[in-house]
Amino acid sequence: MPYTDKFQPTDDLLTHLNSVVPTIKDSFILSRYTGFVSISAVTVYELAIKEIFIDFAKRKHKIFGNFTEISLGRINGRIKISDLKKEFITKFGDKYVKKFEKALTNNQSLLNNQNLDIQVSYNNLLNCRHSFVHKNIVTMTYSEVIIAYNFGKEVIKSLAEAMSR
Repeated sequence: MPYTDKFQPTDDLLTHLNSVVPTIKDSFILSRYTGFVSISAVTVYELAIKEIFIDFAKRKHKIFGNFTEISLGRINGRIKISDLKKEFITKFGDKYVKKFEKALTNNQSLLNNQNLDIQVSYNNLLNCRHSFVHKNIVTMTYSEVIIAYNFGKEVIKSLAEAMSR
């Protein structure tokens, strides 16, 4: 299954919420929706990242793929860009870290007209999800979460590009 299929549940949720959220007047309810979207976004990121690493390893060797699948069973929350580089990509070889960094730079340059950094947005979304889940605090607005979610897809795309042969 392509890693991009993992985004569908959150994309579907956003299709619905984007029609509902403008009508919400209660800031508390809006913050709950924002927190829920951050949880959904990070969940699909984790699933997509697992898919990318497992597919890569299985293309190398079936046993390596099985090992990778078991090893990534508990990736939970450890998907910041620094974690991806230090804890995961580097285990496949330094050349893949360099490919990831290059892909991030290339994908960032495609989005420069928005004056936002995809890496910062991605990490902010992870922090928002963490704050919501563990402290019941929402640290971003609904629109910021949506933008960060879409930028995060670019981070995941960069990972997929890097983990290709």
